Amino acid sequence: MISVPEARPVDAAGDLATFRREVYRSLTRRGDALFELTDAVLCADGPVRSLAELSLVAEHRRGHGASYDALAQGHIDVGRLRAALTAAPMPRAADDRIVLAVDVTSWLRPEAHTAPERILCHTHGRGKDQHIMIPGWPYSFVVALQTGRTSWTAPLDAVRLAPGADLAAVTAAQLRDVVARLITAGHWQPGDADIWVVMDAGYDASRLTYLLQDLPIQVLARLRSDRVLRRAAPPHTPGTLGRRRRHGGEFIFADPTSWGAPDVATVTETRLYGPATARAWHQLHPRLTRHAAWADCPDLPILPGTVIRLDVERLPSGATPKPVWLWYSSGADHNPDPATVNLLWQAFLRRFDIEHTFRFLKQTLGWTTPKLRTPHAADRWTWLLIAAYTQLRLARPLAADLRRPWEQPTPPDRLSPARVRRGFRHLRPTTTCPARAPKPTRPGPGRPPGRRNTHPTPHYQVHLAASGDTWQPQPKKKKSVNPRPRRTG
Repeated sequence: MISVPEARPVDAAGDLATFRREVYRSLTRRGDALFELTDAVLCADGPVRSLAELSLVAEHRRGHGASYDALAQGHIDVGRLRAALTAAPMPRAADDRIVLAVDVTSWLRPEAHTAPERILCHTHGRGKDQHIMIPGWPYSFVVALQTGRTSWTAPLDAVRLAPGADLAAVTAAQLRDVVARLITAGHWQPGDADIWVVMDAGYDASRLTYLLQDLPIQVLARLRSDRVLRRAAPPHTPGTLGRRRRHGGEFIFADPTSWGAPDVATVTETRLYGPATARAWHQLHPRLTRHAAWADCPDLPILPGTVIRLDVERLPSGATPKPVWLWYSSGADHNPDPATVNLLWQAFLRRFDIEHTFRFLKQTLGWTTPKLRTPHAADRWTWLLIAAYTQLRLARPLAADLRRPWEQPTPPDRLSPARVRRGFRHLRPTTTCPARAPKPTRPGPGRPPGRRNTHPTPHYQVHLAASGDTWQPQPKKKKSVNPRPRRTG
């Protein structure tokens, strides 16, 4: 995306203090312990390795058992916390519009047989060119993207996918709630540019477009290279027998002879990828079929959009670049111009910033570190880390660059989340700290020595993501000697 600096808040210290007060008010049970646990995550010297070690941080004034008890027995008013996240300063794209990204990341729990509601989660990179399914808790995130060379995002919502949940339905409900909160907070008003929602190829872009067609949203999704779309139906010839045609000719991604001349063609010089060539074809739609996703739809709709093919000269890794196919739900009465086409493919490249957010949550803030038993405790820990990450984003204009001797100096507007966290301990005394001091207490007696546990923890089966049925290992199928080429509509 074109490099335009994000507008800084007028009062960064006031925004941070207001958000911390709202976070504390949303912690309705075990609030003091949960708030100090969040501060311990922000003020720890290194990556979070365990909850017990967080009790050694000076900002955590309670014992290590209080953290586990707060996550197990505490309560968070998620609605109030979501409103606080949306009310914070919102990053925007180069053309001053809001760009949202959706993606699913997993909290893997392969050996947690006593943890309920585990689902087989898709993982990549754990074997040579293998996609391995591992039990865990998948979470659907919605974040706001910003422009420029940065890894910052603004997480706005997170929902754990229950067994048998429909990803498209869950994502549509998330986006509908997020857009409603953005409108309530005044970040979007009638007359503003539509909100772009960027997603990868794992989402059903056509169904999300249909479910969210009453909102000021435009969907931008990557498509696989084996897709086949249809052109608009030709005009009906008077006197022709039979019903009117619904679809025109095919647009086959793998067959250049079916493309025709592009409606828009642009070439942009980039620093990392060399010349980037974008070609766009308008008024192309997928041919929907009557399967489970559209079973409740009385009439299959026609969803016209713009297909964009992006080709680059090189990749930073040195690998051979492959074309990227994008589909933009432009509608029947709007065809993007060359400037909009350039912003679209640049907005899709900014979607990869969400991967940096996931890596920071897991490797630095320790999102998947605690061995929590119940998924509800995992939800509380997830929301605490989202609140912690938002505090780092709000403290970004206030933080100093406490660099190591071997690190290069960084301008204040280019500090990474890890560097802002490095100096958050110095900012904490200057902002709101509403948590109360712990009361003196003593640990309970526990189970008497020699008495066995007569209430063993139940074991739970792993579920399938689509149907919600329990998973059973299946024998491996032999690969076909002459596989048929893939061609999906």
